[in-house]
Amino acid sequence: MLTKMHKGQKGQTALETAIILIAFIVVASVFAFTILSAGSASTEKGEEAIYAGLEGVQSSMSVKGAVIANGAADEVTSVDVSLALVAGGEPVDINITDPVIVVMYRDADENTPIAVDDWTRTELVGDGDDLLEEGELVQFSFSMDNVTSPPGPNTEFTIEIVPPSGAVLQVNRTTPAAIEAVMELR
Repeated sequence: MLTKMHKGQKGQTALETAIILIAFIVVASVFAFTILSAGSASTEKGEEAIYAGLEGVQSSMSVKGAVIANGAADEVTSVDVSLALVAGGEPVDINITDPVIVVMYRDADENTPIAVDDWTRTELVGDGDDLLEEGELVQFSFSMDNVTSPPGPNTEFTIEIVPPSGAVLQVNRTTPAAIEAVMELR
């Protein structure tokens, strides 16, 4: 009698096993889709981070020609630097009335950089607008009036020009042994 009772249930066990197997496959498919979606999203975020990093480290300007210092009474009164855009660089806003460029001065005596607020620009080659673009050359003149101790003889100093985007341009120079009215700095 016991064998008669269980005789017709062979198909039920196979059906239950098939349903469980299909459920496992569906769950595995959902997890695989989730993992693949997360992978592509993180790849896009990584790509964005790489491009943002490249924009931040690529220099936008470079020094062209000599760096000239004007001096009086054994100290530098102003520094003139000619700048141009690097090849393939984005235009830089060089507006004087509402400047976006920040200029900082530091030397061995100055522990923290000092903002150089008094600077002018003279367009040597350009189209007359407030953008430094490819093929243009602009001379910046930075006054040392607000620097607590302007560079004297044999002083190494740095002028940092910080554009709104791109890398900081550092102009490192040393004054000669004797300060003259006009000097080329090396």
